[in-house]
Amino acid sequence: MRRRQLVPLALLGLLVAASLWVVWPANPASVLPPGVPWPAGRGVKIGSFERTEMRLGLDLQGGTRLLLAATIPDGFEGNLDDALDGTIRVLRRRVDASGVAEAEITRQGQSNISVQLPGLTPDEARSLLGRTALLRFCEAAGQQTLPGGEEPAVCDAEGQWVQSYGIIDGRALPLNGRSLKANAFVGADQLGSPAVNFEWQGDGPELSAQVTTRLLNQPLGIFLDNELLSAPNVGSTIRDRGQITGLDLQRAQELVIQLNSGALPLELSVLQQQQVDATLGADSVRQSVVAGEIAFLVVVLFMVLYYRMAGVLASGALLIYALLSLAMFKLIPITLTLAGIGAFVLSIGMAVDANILIFERMKEELRAGRGYAAAVDAGFARAWPSIRDSNASTLITCIILYALGGGIEIPGIGAFDAPLVRGFALTLVVGVGISMFTAITVTRALLHLFIGTRFANPIWLAPGAQQEMLPAGDR
Repeated sequence: MRRRQLVPLALLGLLVAASLWVVWPANPASVLPPGVPWPAGRGVKIGSFERTEMRLGLDLQGGTRLLLAATIPDGFEGNLDDALDGTIRVLRRRVDASGVAEAEITRQGQSNISVQLPGLTPDEARSLLGRTALLRFCEAAGQQTLPGGEEPAVCDAEGQWVQSYGIIDGRALPLNGRSLKANAFVGADQLGSPAVNFEWQGDGPELSAQVTTRLLNQPLGIFLDNELLSAPNVGSTIRDRGQITGLDLQRAQELVIQLNSGALPLELSVLQQQQVDATLGADSVRQSVVAGEIAFLVVVLFMVLYYRMAGVLASGALLIYALLSLAMFKLIPITLTLAGIGAFVLSIGMAVDANILIFERMKEELRAGRGYAAAVDAGFARAWPSIRDSNASTLITCIILYALGGGIEIPGIGAFDAPLVRGFALTLVVGVGISMFTAITVTRALLHLFIGTRFANPIWLAPGAQQEMLPAGDR
């Protein structure tokens, strides 16, 4: 065998072995035939990067689904959309900090928020999400003394920042979101660069004047839920309104939303609550695995019966496709839901489309009198435009579904918000991309491997091609 054939096959073997190592489950008996002492998988761990199990969604893992209603304060004159977007960001930070990275948090209707939390009980979900965002203005520890020797509240986990206070009528009052109007906006500084403009209300002007006078040329930390948003240096005493400079446009827009959401005390209440049993999720996983195995076997059976040895090679490429796809799902990671698994099972059938186009083109080239190697190369070259266009159409559809599933506003219809649709689209995009790689690269390498063997004849490699083959001199 020539070296140029061995190199791609060796690389392909390493890729398959690595994918199998990544995909192999920690509990093989849950997805593989029982009664066999399958070794347990260890996943992947490289430094801080670790993937031990597939990331499962709420319908497969179990957990809690909540529909939260945000109560708008009386007399509110700010931007409701910004306030709700900021609230969603606050909820997202809380969820991510708790380690529930598979959560889905989306807006529904005018002032409702849908939250899906895999692995949490209803009580844990309420405790995590049911409190109002707290916006605080803080300073470095050890710079202020409170009446009566009280200690200022700590703003961060390390204790480097503490709440900033002002003294009014002999009482220490904190400078926080209650003193800030929910009307911050992006403006421009004297040089025309982006700047965040904000305004105080109530006791805010007096508190701000005391704090900023004390912190001249020092940083004033802005914290939301114990997270430092920004720490601008105080350039002068700020009383009624101020400006934060030194930001790019994107960061200024984000800070405006964060300030407005923290300044607006949106009260969150639970409208609906649904708990998904983990047992139901486990049953769904097993049934989905069985469905995928059946789909794979049916496709393999069809390819082998119709294309014989070429079908065997295509089935090997299909197996490699399944391993690569699952490895990508685990490494990215993609949250697998029933909809996502459905997209993967669907992509198994779609993955052989390219092989069928290639094999039919090969048969045409063999009928035209080409040799096997030339027929393989010509079949791939002539089938490529059809493969490219069909997969491009699928990718465009997936992009549209993904965009719509993220809550895009459709004129005349409203917002279409469906996380399961996004999961389906994302899974299908990954599957289509990998199927193009396996069809064009893997199948081609395997076909060239068999050129020159006893199977390289029309009967085994491309059945039906011999029926119209004529000697070159007769054409």
